[in-house]
Formats: sequence, C-alpha cells, structure tokens
Amino acid sequence: MDIDPQVEQRLQTEQNIWLATARPNGNPHLVPIWFVWQDEKIYLCTGSQSVKARNMAANPNVELSLENANTPIVIEGQARSIEQVDRSVIEAFRRKFDWDITSDSQYNDVIEITPRRIRV
Repeated sequence: MDIDPQVEQRLQTEQNIWLATARPNGNPHLVPIWFVWQDEKIYLCTGSQSVKARNMAANPNVELSLENANTPIVIEGQARSIEQVDRSVIEAFRRKFDWDITSDSQYNDVIEITPRRIRV
C-alpha cells in the first residue's frame, strides 16, 4: 500500500485511535485505544475477553480513525489476534508508551490490523 508520508508520520506518533467493531447483533462498538503502526499494520493490545476482542473474533472487519477530526484519517481493515508477536511490535509499544506488553496479564491479546483502505 502506498502511504502518504504525512499519514505515516501521524500513524507513528499519535497515541490514540478510535476503533469501531460490530457486536453480534450488528450494533456498533466504538472505543479509543492505544496503538502502534509497524510495517504498515496497526497493532492493539486488549483483554481477550473484552467486548472489542470478542467482536473482532466474530467479525474481523473494523474501522479506525485518528482523533483529530479537523484532519481525518479513517482506515478500513481486517483484524486478527496473533499468538507470536514480532519483537519489533513489542519494541514499538515500549518506545511509544514505555509499556512492556509481554508482562501485562490484563491486556493479553495482541490484535494485528491489516489496512484495506486509508481515507484522508
């Protein structure tokens, strides 16, 4: 995917992203969450029993948006829980948030989101 350098910069530096998933009954679920952008993918950490994790397990189609509505970036993507987390993703969370995701038992599910479309 060819990504605009300004979009890439914001994805690397902004801390929060809004994640929209669909509940089993079709109702939306929208939450802000920390994220990292690594190798043209978005990574999130959440509890495996959270509403968002259960929603993505049932329906992997998601939408995400950065917080600044004056310069919107909206991403459509496909989410999947990953077992083996690449060291670069672990280090990206450590650098951005000073957070070791490998020792956090509450946020035990790492989600990888592959963008299908990025709208600006």
